Amino acid sequence: MPTVAHKIRLTPTPEQVVYFRKACGTARFAYNWGLTEWRRQYKAGGHPSMFALKKQFNAMKRQAFPWIADVTKCAAESGLINLGKAFSNFFQKRAKYPRVHKKGKHDSVTLANDKIALRPFAVQIPKLGWVRMTESLRFSGYIKSAVVSRIADHWFVSFTVEMTDSPRPQCKNHATVGVDVGIETLATLSDGTRFENPKATLKLQRRLARLNRALGKKQKGSKNREKAKIALSRLHYRIACIRKDAAHKLTDYLAKHFQTIVIEDLNVNGMMKNKRLAKHIADANFFEIHRQATYKAALSGGNVERVNRFYPSSKTCSQCGHIHRELKLSDRVFTCPACHHRQNRDENAAVNLEQYSVRAACPELTLAD
Repeated sequence: MPTVAHKIRLTPTPEQVVYFRKACGTARFAYNWGLTEWRRQYKAGGHPSMFALKKQFNAMKRQAFPWIADVTKCAAESGLINLGKAFSNFFQKRAKYPRVHKKGKHDSVTLANDKIALRPFAVQIPKLGWVRMTESLRFSGYIKSAVVSRIADHWFVSFTVEMTDSPRPQCKNHATVGVDVGIETLATLSDGTRFENPKATLKLQRRLARLNRALGKKQKGSKNREKAKIALSRLHYRIACIRKDAAHKLTDYLAKHFQTIVIEDLNVNGMMKNKRLAKHIADANFFEIHRQATYKAALSGGNVERVNRFYPSSKTCSQCGHIHRELKLSDRVFTCPACHHRQNRDENAAVNLEQYSVRAACPELTLAD
């Protein structure tokens, strides 16, 4: 059964905002307490675990931390559970050693499914009551959990829903498409369709620089610094929204119109080491495009094929198969030295990706076919 998440913006009252801040602070405190205790027990020769720390914390919290009762018990539990996940990721070499959580960074609290209730445009939070949402939950199914989080000065709730049926319409077209992602053009399809790159960071970098300078001039701990920090956070949030909007429009189109999506398996981390292109690559949001295309295609009954990153899709002629090894990054038009075929560089690469998938499925076919 597919599991989907729906993130909805909340419109809390000032009193509800205070409660959310307390709940996130409690989760952060439990996380940091557990991290400190984990380190202490490990240095003493013990074998700490999330379950043992949770039991230890519950036994002492009423006497040592009575203020925790002001918010839902899910707050402290979510902090310790997140600590357990952080150590699990560290031991499996998926992440670095857990660090102390700081106030104002990644504030969130996870609520169990039996602690929340829903009605149109509202969600009920334990020990708080009903909080207004800007929209209703789009999906119907079993709600596994809900996460309340803060971005800039906005509050959101994200529901994880386990559904019996796919929330997306099934793709009726069994066609295959090659997708070449890039910086100048966000994506070029093998049928000639193009999706422009909004370049949000590039267009707003002067405003980013101005707000960063303003923040640096404010005295630490002052109210003006807090205002400047919120203004900068809002701009970062706006940039992130522009990026995600472009990625959603592209991946929605691909999942609706094509059964098989062929895309290059890019080494994004390696590409980010190029100082000249790192900002533009991050702005293009390659990883998010891959992620969204993968899950949307699966929900629509399609699939995503990843082509080996060393396949020379840009340098190969889509007509005769000749590899133009002298092709430069500045050459935006591909001209084949063998058959003199001329085509836009990105379109040529997209066609090669599509043909790569077709030849892999039917090895007897050739370029002429």
